[in-house]
Amino acid sequence: MQTTIAFDDIPVLEPGPMPRAFHLMTKPRGAICNLDCKYCYFLSKERLYPDSSFRMSENLLEEYIRQYIEAQQVPEVTFAWQGGEPTLMGLDFFKLAVSYQQKYKKPGMRVFNSFQTNGVLLNDDWCAFFKENDFLIGLSVDGPQAIHDAYRVDKGGEPTFSRVMRGRDFLEKHGVDFNILCTVHAANAPHPLEVYRFFRDELKTDFMQFIPIVERANETGFQEGEAVTERSVTAEQYGQFLIRIFDEWVMHDVGRVFVQIFDVALAAWSGNRPGLCIFEETCGAALAMEHNGDVFSCDHFVEPNYRLGNIQHTPLAEMVGSKRQWEFGQDKKNSLPQYCRDCEVRFVCNGGCPKNRFIETPDGEPGLNYLCAGYRAFFNHVNRPMQMMTAELRAGRPPANVMLMLAREKLELEKRFAKTGRNDPCPCGSGLKFKKCHGKSR
Repeated sequence: MQTTIAFDDIPVLEPGPMPRAFHLMTKPRGAICNLDCKYCYFLSKERLYPDSSFRMSENLLEEYIRQYIEAQQVPEVTFAWQGGEPTLMGLDFFKLAVSYQQKYKKPGMRVFNSFQTNGVLLNDDWCAFFKENDFLIGLSVDGPQAIHDAYRVDKGGEPTFSRVMRGRDFLEKHGVDFNILCTVHAANAPHPLEVYRFFRDELKTDFMQFIPIVERANETGFQEGEAVTERSVTAEQYGQFLIRIFDEWVMHDVGRVFVQIFDVALAAWSGNRPGLCIFEETCGAALAMEHNGDVFSCDHFVEPNYRLGNIQHTPLAEMVGSKRQWEFGQDKKNSLPQYCRDCEVRFVCNGGCPKNRFIETPDGEPGLNYLCAGYRAFFNHVNRPMQMMTAELRAGRPPANVMLMLAREKLELEKRFAKTGRNDPCPCGSGLKFKKCHGKSR
């Protein structure tokens, strides 16, 4: 039996509602990684297992796959492999995982795999395997070389960009589906269009997500304290980063490039659930499992207080369907400050991820999201284009029509600008004189 988390208690769990489907982020090498990214929140989790080899055993792998499939009540199941760095397990481990998936999958069930990697160890063998088994790869890149290398360094402090790009080339060579996961922090936040255009034009990726770095400044590595590191993105920076990219995307790339938070927004404006845990009204259906079988309420709360148990002692379904996990998810809604409940963009934001709710509202109520100002600015900024795309969807037309609609509006506005005097009201409707609004740039 593998090492457990620094204490031997088995939590007593009362039963609660069991979701038909849930997501489990699995870390077969735990926090072990071949890089030493300066902002990584997970490297410190190594301290939770001081005597561990940090390798999931073959027996535990089989037990996990059996339990995970058995607990799902849907026809499609996705296994999510993360770390640390999952390629450090070696290719044979994942070949074995695929064989176990085929062994235990239910009749008619489709099994998928997602795999988040820094790309450094990718080669022909890895990418041929990914292609053959239809893995979806998430590749971590923070932007062009100078931006990427600001924080994403190896254990010797050396830059990693060229090695990541080599891994990306192997993915392209073998036709592997991949998306870009970009963290947004102090180094790249001032360069939104440079980052976006690099992914779109140089890396030729059609799918990307921008994850804000909110790094607590403490010694534990847990979600505690109100101070953040200087590497963290500010709320205002994150909002403007997304706005600048959105303005480029909505004029040129709708239907061609897919940005996760833009998809979330369109879903919400269309009357659907946002579809991403951080923007759902409640959470609790996205858990994490360590290399030894310890299961935690969330990947961002791999901490002793949020440990539900171990699949070698307690069935996975029992932990996922426990009252304790249900309450963890419900607390997201129940602890929402009144400031958020009254907010005009609550329907899409829902207060954001609980891990970032550590500042106070303007009237002193605790529990406001650190990124609130950025989210609010962004979601208000996209309101009209989202309404236009929603109208197109409801009419059975492609939302990409918004690009032509906005281009026509822009052309008409340019014509009106050309006829406007410096002291006339600006045609954009701001209420300012032209010389103090759009006339400034002229």
